Amino acid sequence: MNKDVAITGSFGNFFHFLIQELKPRGPWLTPFNIISIPVILTGVVILCFRFIYGLGSVTNLSQETAWGLWMGFDVVTGVALAGGAYVITFVVYVMRVDKYHAIVRVTVLNGLLAYSFYGAALLFDLGRPWNAPNPYIGNSFGFSSVLFLICWHFLLYMVAEFVEFSPVIAEWLHWEKAKKVLKKLTLGTVILGITLSILHQSGLGALFLMAKPKIHPLWWSQFIPILFFVSSIYAGLAMIIVEGTISHRVFKRLIPPQHHHHFNDIMFGLAKGAAITMFVYYFCKALLFIHDKQWDMLNDGWGLWYLVEVIGFVLIPALMFAFGFKHRSLNIIKIAAVMALLGIILNRLNVSVISFNWYADVHYFPSWQEIVVTLMVIFSEIWVFRWFVTRMPVFDSDH
Repeated sequence: MNKDVAITGSFGNFFHFLIQELKPRGPWLTPFNIISIPVILTGVVILCFRFIYGLGSVTNLSQETAWGLWMGFDVVTGVALAGGAYVITFVVYVMRVDKYHAIVRVTVLNGLLAYSFYGAALLFDLGRPWNAPNPYIGNSFGFSSVLFLICWHFLLYMVAEFVEFSPVIAEWLHWEKAKKVLKKLTLGTVILGITLSILHQSGLGALFLMAKPKIHPLWWSQFIPILFFVSSIYAGLAMIIVEGTISHRVFKRLIPPQHHHHFNDIMFGLAKGAAITMFVYYFCKALLFIHDKQWDMLNDGWGLWYLVEVIGFVLIPALMFAFGFKHRSLNIIKIAAVMALLGIILNRLNVSVISFNWYADVHYFPSWQEIVVTLMVIFSEIWVFRWFVTRMPVFDSDH
């Protein structure tokens, strides 16, 4: 870390510092690099074709199926997986549970990058990307549109997350005065961010309220905004468990010894929260199913698929979280976290893609180009995350 930045106002020194920080560190021939670099380069080429020749040149989208993998996973699912940021900041700064303070920075960084990359990926799916500002100004949508609210909530929450993470950037640059000012904004920004996050998590579900004729009745409900919000809580907690487990191994040398000692305790606490939230979500799903008298819908393939999602990837992981917490088994908790993530991905894709136009004779299936671009977005986010944590004090304030 070049401490000259802290004591000089020279633009030349500052520019030199940034150039040094942008240089790669460590070996290039790692398994992740070998896999991700070709995927990212291929994805860039595919996107060139997409923007030159249109969506039809690389996707299986049509006038009947306007939303595909890019919208269903990159946006609808990705926002849910980034829910850990607002959950942890609420627990630490509002509820004052200091035990989780060690993971606040990395969780906020994950949330900020997820929103940034998945928000940018939305442009891939728009037939006319230059019309992207329209929802923000109410053009063609109106100020009472759900999309108008979601776009503004999304944008303002990204700004709030950047402000929450900005003390880390100031610390990296040794801007002590700026750091003190930014830290004073933390609590207010966290409260604003939590409010905005709740609104847009549920707002994404509200988008599908207008699609009742097109979504299979097993997945459509007038309470879908509440279901989206509740599921984003345990999705975020499960994502923290999975990402934390990987980071605990990959970036072990960057994590202070005292944080290693608290790792298990943090994981068990996250598992407890995930178990409680998943049981609440399952109870809501069961209550809606019984109230709407949908028993006869379980007699076909759609009914079986619904049971696979609700029982196999909600109830069973919830029981595993509870069992792992009670018997202090990290392995069971990690497996449950992976299953919970698969369940939230399955639910979001069922709502936005799989059960959408479920009555159609020809069903949508993503092209290989769509899959590659989705992997490109994920790998690119990991690359940027790795750059941040290896250069900035994300895991430790004494980086």
